[in-house]
Amino acid sequence: MNRPHKETVKTGQRPVVQVEGLRLKYPGTEHLMFRDLTFSAAAGEKVLLLGPSGCGKSTLLQVLSGMIPNATEVPMKCTAQLLPRSWAYVFQDPDTQFCMPYVDEELAFVLENLSVPRAQMNERMQAVLLEVGLQLEELHVPIAHLSQGMKQRLALASALLLEPEVLFLDEPSALLDPEGREQIWEAVKAVSSNRTFIIVEHRIEEMADYVDRVVLFSATGEILGEGSPADVFERYQDELRAYGIWYPGVWEDYAESSAGRETFSSLVAAEFQQSPAFEAKRDRNGTGAAGHVLKLGPFVGKRWERPVISMPSATVYSGEFIAIVGPNGAGKSSLLLSLMGLLRSEGNYTLCGEPVPLGNKRKERQDRERQLRQIGFVFQNPELQFLTERISDEVAYSMLVDGASREEAMKEAEDCLERFGLTGTGDRHPYQLSTGQKRRLSVATAMARAPKILLLDEPTFGQDARNTFAILEMCEALRRAGTAILMVTHEMQIAQRLATNIWEVAGGEVTSCIPGPRLLSSDVDPQAIERNPAVTGVMA
Repeated sequence: MNRPHKETVKTGQRPVVQVEGLRLKYPGTEHLMFRDLTFSAAAGEKVLLLGPSGCGKSTLLQVLSGMIPNATEVPMKCTAQLLPRSWAYVFQDPDTQFCMPYVDEELAFVLENLSVPRAQMNERMQAVLLEVGLQLEELHVPIAHLSQGMKQRLALASALLLEPEVLFLDEPSALLDPEGREQIWEAVKAVSSNRTFIIVEHRIEEMADYVDRVVLFSATGEILGEGSPADVFERYQDELRAYGIWYPGVWEDYAESSAGRETFSSLVAAEFQQSPAFEAKRDRNGTGAAGHVLKLGPFVGKRWERPVISMPSATVYSGEFIAIVGPNGAGKSSLLLSLMGLLRSEGNYTLCGEPVPLGNKRKERQDRERQLRQIGFVFQNPELQFLTERISDEVAYSMLVDGASREEAMKEAEDCLERFGLTGTGDRHPYQLSTGQKRRLSVATAMARAPKILLLDEPTFGQDARNTFAILEMCEALRRAGTAILMVTHEMQIAQRLATNIWEVAGGEVTSCIPGPRLLSSDVDPQAIERNPAVTGVMA
């Protein structure tokens, strides 16, 4: 049972948001998410809610704001509740909060509700976009044309325009590159005077020293403890590790564990040197066929007939793990969407030795769809790929399409949900999961078939440390079994510790490819690696 903590409200300060004795249960679940939970925040206080994915942090934000149950009908009760007089909310998924199709219209919608004169609107819009680091050539641009990271900046800008007393931030930096995360938190700090901030965030490097109080939750939604960041990180080290919660130094601790040493192990071991993937890398001219699964070049992906990503040339082999990095809006997601045939493309595209037809004739579309079934794909927004109304059916779907019996598919689905920490959710609707759980479900559906190529668009965003490392361990197992993995990520620890190759994307073009550090202990001299715009997926 959760009791009020003495640190809950700063001494002598009034609470501006509060809930006491909270009990809440989502339909279709067996257990309460919260059992007599009490929480409050004082005027001007900055509070970080920290806990494993799925423990109820985002749900608590919605209760504190009044969205639950006023906007979202979820059975709950409490003994007392104080809602803020004015508040704004930044969701994990920015697409869920936009009301208008264009950037300027979205911002103007906020200003109109504040009765701001039309003549003052443009200046206010430009100023708030500058604060969050969103640089646009013009404001009348479709929101749909923005990357997810750019949308996240826009969502924060809209919230800041409201000038709220309380600002609820649900992972506002999850989809941003390192520079973007720094900009977001600088923007938050710049407008934080006299405002209360209640924050859910897995990535805490840029803001751990900014908050006044950290509230630590268990996997079942109970408050384990709270206090200053330094106090919590010191007193609750065992709990942080046990529940897989992000804390300073967690990557180093995992790398030193037996599982981490296995996952991040050097790829110059004798058994890897004799594999087809490694032998293909030794073919300096790229003519070897051993292990070859993907060849591009030149290749261009388009949106509305406008080129958004180009690849001069690339060769990918079985067993490679390619990290695709670059700033928000550079074209990383567009590259994966083009490879999946979800964006129109031109050029040369060979998949497992067979040319992929890129035309729009019926026969070409049918042949392309058949070939692309060899690829597993995880969208940046997991909701875009859900097809069924039950979680277990979602995982089993692709196996049933591939000819497995329903009994076999459901058994494999059950095992897969257990591996991804989703045991007991099989009968729920995918949309009832937290964002982190939805992400794990989307990864599970793509991995279940063990595809020849796996494309992953930010698969670890919104995940706690435990689930992040579990996803990476499963990626590494697939890689060792021969699956080629292309992962878009802003997590440089993944690129530096796990990738065999790193592709950099800038300005709508894949500009360079270098071996990952786990290969640099071989006979490759790091100083001799040239950054070559004529990209290949092998060591040059």
